[in-house]
Amino acid sequence: MNFRPAIATLLLAGTALLSGPAFGESPFDFAHAPGQLPKIVVPSAYRIDLVTDMKRLTLRGHESIDVDASAPTDSITLNQAGLTLTSATLDGVAAKITQDDKAQTATLTLKRPLAVGHHTLAITYHGPIPATPNGIYYDDYRAPDGKQQRMLVTQFEVADARRMFPGWDEPSFKATFQLTATLPKASVAISNMPIVSTSPAGGQSKRVVFGTTPRMSTYLLALVAGDVSAVSGKGGDTPINVYAPTGEQQNGSYALTAASQILPYYNEYFGVAYPLPKMDLIAIPGNYEAGAMENWGAITFIDDDLLFDPKTSAPTTQEIVYIVVAHEMAHQWSGDLVTMGWWDNIWLNEGFATWMEAKATDHFNPTWQMWPRQHTDREQAMAQDAHPTTHPVQQVIHDVSEANTAFDRISYQKGEQVIRMIEDWLGPDTFRDGMRTYMKTHAYGNTTSADLWAALAQTSHQDVATVARSFTEQPGIPLVTVARRCEAGKTTLSLTEGRFAISDPHPLPARWNIPVTVGGPGIAAQRTILTPDHAATLTFDGCDAALKANLGENGYYRTQYDTASLAALKTAFAKLGAADRANLLGDQFALFQAGLAPLSAWLDLVAALPATHEDNIAVWSDTIAHLKELDAMERGSPSRPAFRAFARALLGPQLARLGWTPRPGESFLDSLLRPSVIATLGQFDDAAVVAEAQSRFAAYRKDPASLPPSLVAPVTWIVGRHADAATYATLAQMLRAAGNTEDKLRYFDALAASSDPALIRQTVQIAYSGVIPNGRVARALAVIAARGDDPDLVFKLVQAPETQKQIRSHLAPWSQSALLPAIAGHSVNPAIAKALMADPSVTESTGATIEAKKAVDLIAANADIAGRAQAALTPWLAALSH
Repeated sequence: MNFRPAIATLLLAGTALLSGPAFGESPFDFAHAPGQLPKIVVPSAYRIDLVTDMKRLTLRGHESIDVDASAPTDSITLNQAGLTLTSATLDGVAAKITQDDKAQTATLTLKRPLAVGHHTLAITYHGPIPATPNGIYYDDYRAPDGKQQRMLVTQFEVADARRMFPGWDEPSFKATFQLTATLPKASVAISNMPIVSTSPAGGQSKRVVFGTTPRMSTYLLALVAGDVSAVSGKGGDTPINVYAPTGEQQNGSYALTAASQILPYYNEYFGVAYPLPKMDLIAIPGNYEAGAMENWGAITFIDDDLLFDPKTSAPTTQEIVYIVVAHEMAHQWSGDLVTMGWWDNIWLNEGFATWMEAKATDHFNPTWQMWPRQHTDREQAMAQDAHPTTHPVQQVIHDVSEANTAFDRISYQKGEQVIRMIEDWLGPDTFRDGMRTYMKTHAYGNTTSADLWAALAQTSHQDVATVARSFTEQPGIPLVTVARRCEAGKTTLSLTEGRFAISDPHPLPARWNIPVTVGGPGIAAQRTILTPDHAATLTFDGCDAALKANLGENGYYRTQYDTASLAALKTAFAKLGAADRANLLGDQFALFQAGLAPLSAWLDLVAALPATHEDNIAVWSDTIAHLKELDAMERGSPSRPAFRAFARALLGPQLARLGWTPRPGESFLDSLLRPSVIATLGQFDDAAVVAEAQSRFAAYRKDPASLPPSLVAPVTWIVGRHADAATYATLAQMLRAAGNTEDKLRYFDALAASSDPALIRQTVQIAYSGVIPNGRVARALAVIAARGDDPDLVFKLVQAPETQKQIRSHLAPWSQSALLPAIAGHSVNPAIAKALMADPSVTESTGATIEAKKAVDLIAANADIAGRAQAALTPWLAALSH
């Protein structure tokens, strides 16, 4: 059920009602768009002829580029990285080549000044095809038949198209691309456009000519070639192919069904039909760091985000496949057709696609309760946004290393939440009409956020920018404080605005314009725009009603209630909608983290869940996440066993309800919740759960069919958590023998769960031994820190100079900066923070410095919270036992 509260009062957000800071972003203007390249000479069309040698792992290329000069100039600067330019001519006249490999540029000095107008630039070059998963690279993998195979792959976002061809590798330099590639004869070749022709190229090679793309940014170009096969269908009139390594193509059938549903839905929603003649979705086995990439017409995915085997894949994989397909397909409009002008607005791509993935998934799978479960995304965004090292959704990006750090929870999850709030405020139809205007106005062009606000204002007749910019152009989270009084049989609520912050000694002033919705069970909701300089007052009949702000959790803000308001909500807790129950729990835990409320306020709420027979996955997901946080804070505390006993008692009734064995016809949400409950009980040392997991694991080793796919991950995780050396060795062998990414990640997670220091050392070594593909090494190491109960040891092992050198040789440039910070951020030890900031890698780039400072901030905050949590838990648990 999609709960939409009745609206009793709607205050329109005209300019006169709003106040706050002045924000200054302008609509997109190419001449003034940020970037590092000069804009005097710009490309309009690339013709790239690429020759690959997949044995020597080298490439040779020749490109002809149509360019236009807006003013006379005697030089042209463009991007290259790792390439060697051997010749360049402009209109047939040779130019001098100067390469700056650190800046990733090449400058062509002309013999005579370039005249204003149209010209042709020709460049010959060569370069490597490496194993690190960025730019153009190779992926060696074991095929389903057991044979070793090699695939050619590209991954160009943020700025790695320059590793395959010299060009203007910034998003505002849009052009058309006509790609020709010489490839192994036996390989299947895929790019953005269909193949125009194929001809022999001598020996075991062939020359493949692809059609010319629409006008687009360099980072959206794609080339994949290998032993792949497809399942095919249509989305409306558009052919859709889902490619996978030959032998696995049938596992793409579920993704094909999803894409076939989603494409017509997006055509209608955006009001602009998908403009390419085909859509390909391509599974990359293992070595793919991006997760998925929206290359226009040739979307690439790590294989476990695209392939679903009903016999062996978990229900979580089924959901992930649908969501990720929906996300990347949304990008075909938001990102590909209309592209942010510079990386400071990457949220326009990612925040919108994250919101749209939920919208589309909910539309076709309404029983999955996507919107209440988006609470998890909200909490992830706010977990980062409350700290002083957060950044605005729209942030200043100076270089590529900084751009890489922008792919975070602020751009994705906070961006999603802001879009959700604005849609809820304006209404879904009005918002959709604004998106249609935005797409039609800016098709094949670039934008800033200001262009989006203008389109939404045009259709809604609201001052959208004043509300939206207060959330996108400044960092942080609003705090809405709710106080009540009863007069003449009516409740008057007073709403005031502040800033929610964690461990921030110098918080910025609060200056938001917040759409706030207040209501409750059986009470029609009221809306207002809360401004920074004026409290809002709302009046409701009666004096005892439970009145909740952020009804439906469509707003991006935390809420703090006075004593009477919170007491009323506790009494009516079970009558609130699922999203509101999760929201109240999430806010109460966050208020404790910020020092604004006692931990007991949250503990009292969750302790009552069994009595109310709570069974909603959104509520339990929030509860389990915070129980795990508290368990980590309890490391070394004498009260940890008592806390784990409380957690076991809390979760036990859910396991009793769900049972170990999936039931025929059970809800999809129960199939998702069961593994989480089981794994958490295993983490909290439930003896019966651990014994059952070990027994089922022994049977699984003899007969893999004995264990339902949904239980493989929790059972192996619990076994790994409590493994001795022999059991660990068995899991390690299972990891080495695993034939697909989903299984590899399951078994590695099991190894990473161990808290035995000797086994943690082995897991760290395994992570970069070659068993885990290069594209997952950095994440694997962070998983060990998060799951193994000794993040300090993991950090020390990885930071060791020789080990760190070996690990970094596996990593793409864009994952280097977060390697150590992603591990250190799980610590509460100031010595780890100090060691991190002393590591030479921290000063390698501005992006690396940003990541390190965020980790140091998190360590300090977590240390403070852990101390307060331990102090609060001891007396609360003691009182509970009596």
